[in-house]
Amino acid sequence: MKTITNEIVNELIINKSRFITVMIPITNKESVNTKINILKSIYKGATHYCFAYIIDSKEKCEDDGEPSRTAGLPILNILKNNDLTNILCVVIRYFGGIKLGAGGLIRAYSTSAKEALKKAKIGYIEKGYEIDIEFEFDYDKMKKIDYFFKDINTKKTFDEKIIYTLKVSEKNYDNIKDIITTYGKILSIKDIAIIKSED
Repeated sequence: MKTITNEIVNELIINKSRFITVMIPITNKESVNTKINILKSIYKGATHYCFAYIIDSKEKCEDDGEPSRTAGLPILNILKNNDLTNILCVVIRYFGGIKLGAGGLIRAYSTSAKEALKKAKIGYIEKGYEIDIEFEFDYDKMKKIDYFFKDINTKKTFDEKIIYTLKVSEKNYDNIKDIITTYGKILSIKDIAIIKSED
């Protein structure tokens, strides 16, 4: 599956209506409403804020007052046809006084999403994840920890205790998790999808 790696804004004028398309990389559906509310505060007074998103295997689209299946679904179809995931696409319409009809709306929202996508930097998501780990340990353990992690890029913070932040593959995490828990205390850990550029 592919995803976008940059946020995109593109505007079209179609029969006097403004169609502003915003595409945003996204990884969880809980932040969708937050992103849309931010766009509503930036693009105030628009007639419609239609959107679609795909996050992993979850998808949703919304017409926001446009006739059923004339806005959200065409946007969603563009995302699906391009094999995209982890993406939110919002098309903001300022009505220009000319009604487009169902067919015209479908073409307008499809075209808006398609044209915005031309500006995208595309990456692909590999199967598997990186593990983002933050852990702390006492200063007297530093020599041993550095020996085990000598080949891993590590961010180091020195305070009352030493805090290391590192990213490792799933496979490497299995190899070092016992070392971490033996010599230190895990402060945070999360999975991050591996995204690589197609360039």
